[in-house]
Amino acid sequence: MSAAGIPRAASVPRGLYALTPDCGDAASLLAKVRDALAGGACLIQYRSKIGDAALRREQAGLLTTLCRDWRVPLVINDDARLAAEVGADGVHLGRDDVDVATARAILGPGALIGVSCYADLERASAAAAAGADYVAFGSVFPSTTKPLAPPSPLALLGQARCRTGLPVAAIGGITLDNAPQVIAAGADLLAVISDLFDAPDVAARAAAYARLFLEASSQ
Repeated sequence: MSAAGIPRAASVPRGLYALTPDCGDAASLLAKVRDALAGGACLIQYRSKIGDAALRREQAGLLTTLCRDWRVPLVINDDARLAAEVGADGVHLGRDDVDVATARAILGPGALIGVSCYADLERASAAAAAGADYVAFGSVFPSTTKPLAPPSPLALLGQARCRTGLPVAAIGGITLDNAPQVIAAGADLLAVISDLFDAPDVAARAAAYARLFLEASSQ
């Protein structure tokens, strides 16, 4: 519980936050996520914009089992009820999804709940007050996944940490080359899709991201 009595998850990891790519083949998706876990991803988000309900239920269930085996949290993008159905660790909420209180009621006090704040510090403050566990900002760089997303200046990351006291995730156009400046700006989590899962060696790319956090911690 927070000081205000609002339930929160026990902890939010720091490091590479792997967001799954759209993939119609469950076996292929599992293989990619397994490689990301082997490389050191600390948090997985199941995000699918192409599958029907049956495919999403199948993939989410398989990923829940995989992530549980690796002892890495899995959150479901947008859908708190699917997260509850498959026993995932939490949900990531956008502006068109249920609010934090509703998600918490569906998933329970120990669920990990993140909120997309785009470039809006006030939305982050409201999410923190409602009991979110982390807030996310982006697009911090131009993104092929969300080309129309409004830009989110890196300065917002540190400002959000100070204002909310919550871990901050950065998303949008993050690559291994620009990741160090995002970490330096205050990101606790780097949410990555393309630069991770399009890499020829997903495990090696994940390990390279993980090393960036170790290097930042040692400085």
